Amino acid sequence: MTETLDAVERTALLTAALRAAESSRQDRLYDDPYAARLAGDAGPELLAEIREATFPKNAARTLPSTPDYNAIRTRFFDDFLQQAAQDPDMHQIVLAPAGMDSRAYRLAWPSDIRYFEVDRPAVLAYKEERLRGVPPRVDHHSVAVDLTSPDWENKLVAAGYDPGLPSTWLLEGLLYYIPGDDAHRIIERVAAITKPGSRIAADIVNEAALTLPNMRGLLDVFAGWGCPWLFGSDNPEALFDEHGFTVEAAQPGDPAAAYDRWPDPVPDRAETGVRRVFFVHGSKN
Repeated sequence: MTETLDAVERTALLTAALRAAESSRQDRLYDDPYAARLAGDAGPELLAEIREATFPKNAARTLPSTPDYNAIRTRFFDDFLQQAAQDPDMHQIVLAPAGMDSRAYRLAWPSDIRYFEVDRPAVLAYKEERLRGVPPRVDHHSVAVDLTSPDWENKLVAAGYDPGLPSTWLLEGLLYYIPGDDAHRIIERVAAITKPGSRIAADIVNEAALTLPNMRGLLDVFAGWGCPWLFGSDNPEALFDEHGFTVEAAQPGDPAAAYDRWPDPVPDRAETGVRRVFFVHGSKN
């Protein structure tokens, strides 16, 4: 079924392959028993291209370590979602987009949580086929709709989401693949459908990461696949504040997002001309 996925949708198979590889490590940061079946045959092929670019045979690594980054990102957001779910006032979690994520199947959730996965129809159809026979461990709802469509909010509500109750949102692996106007619009639309006190998390790169010469090896791979990186922000706190969220932004390797796995220096926020990625997390005002 991978032939039904477009270029951006296929990046979810790369994420699944990265999670499968992490799960095979003795020092793994999490265990995803479904990642390999979600990755299929295409995911490892995509991962092989990333590894070739990131870890050249006859040269020093200049690109960020995608396997370590992905492991830290997954664990960081695992912890964020699990902590949010323990809040007695929190009953709704939304992954938008859901991609090949299996948190609904591999993590334990309180019985009062409603868990929504929003993604394009082709992605959710592929995922359903791959996970056939595997029961979710939560009250699970799939919402097959593109986040750029004019009516995804209506479909989410029709699936059981209640805008009048607090919710927790994860925008993982999304913002750098879409133009800046669309990124702002999605955050604005999420704000409009969430109650004050709701939580949000996302990953985002800085602007320099889109243009630095020493990022070209990685950027060229994604562009060659037909899914170039399009958007970054040097001040993600201000980006989300503009739409009514108060957030913090951790970099991989910061104390809150290290897990003894980040192999590179962590640049001070005042330093310019360096690549960055941020794990944004906070709540609606």
